Amino acid sequence: MVRIPGGTFRMGSDGHYPEEAPVHHVTVDGFWIDRTPVTNHQFREFVRATGHVTVAEITPNPKDYPGALPHLLHAGSLVFSPPDYPVDLRHFSQWWMFKPRVNWRHPYGPGSSIKGLDDHPVVHVAYADATAYARWAGKDLPTEAEWEFASRGGLDGSEFAWGDEFTPGGRQMANTWQGAFPFQNSAQDGFERTSPVKAFPPNGYGLYDMIGNVWEWTSDFYAPRHPAEAVKACCIPENPRGGAEDQSYAPCEPGTRIPRRVLKGGSHLCAPNYCRRYRPAARHPQPVDTSTSHVGFRCIIRERKIL
Repeated sequence: MVRIPGGTFRMGSDGHYPEEAPVHHVTVDGFWIDRTPVTNHQFREFVRATGHVTVAEITPNPKDYPGALPHLLHAGSLVFSPPDYPVDLRHFSQWWMFKPRVNWRHPYGPGSSIKGLDDHPVVHVAYADATAYARWAGKDLPTEAEWEFASRGGLDGSEFAWGDEFTPGGRQMANTWQGAFPFQNSAQDGFERTSPVKAFPPNGYGLYDMIGNVWEWTSDFYAPRHPAEAVKACCIPENPRGGAEDQSYAPCEPGTRIPRRVLKGGSHLCAPNYCRRYRPAARHPQPVDTSTSHVGFRCIIRERKIL
């Protein structure tokens, strides 16, 4: 792990997606954070020690999903399945597919495995799986503020975790998508899917993969906007904990009440023509019961307990 000293920084962005605004000052205490996302090797050790069964390996209870199509009520997870032609980018069903019997051991289908991928981030982990691992390891999941502060690597206000230029000198700094998403991936960074967790340079704090590779769970409930900037310096929020659970439900799905937590960091599927979320300020809501082939996590240890 790496110790992050804590401090006050400008959280969010006013120049990209509306959910990242407004920029506002936030203070976080010092904490320790995993140098990399949790890997398949680390997660395997956890499962061996505890017998943990992930959400993707459990058949959903129909009572929890009224009106759900029966063929979707199977143990499984969402897998990125790229088309080979341009599609309407407003409909993510064109490239995401729910596949039965997909889980962290079989990340792309029943016939796939993680052999040779020990140093890749574990994927197909829902929020409960990430928190179970954290408890077992004697750690916690970071808040959104803690995660973003660590991701910036000491560069307060910079566009990316390494500065203001996406590919300085033409160098790929993170595992993201090159080409026209979702059908054309030139893989200029060397990877079409996940990559080893130390394949790209660390940020200023020595942390790897804070941008790209896989999205990472945080402990905060999702809110559609950040709070306004404090009127006075004395009122800057300290160790904020995000929104309220009842405000995190998806407004387009009024019949369901599945809380959503904040994901940070973007993934190998973030592309300039679709998802410019390969930045510390970027954020995304994720239902706590949903796992995918591009979501993982890392853990922290706080120096002071926050309520």
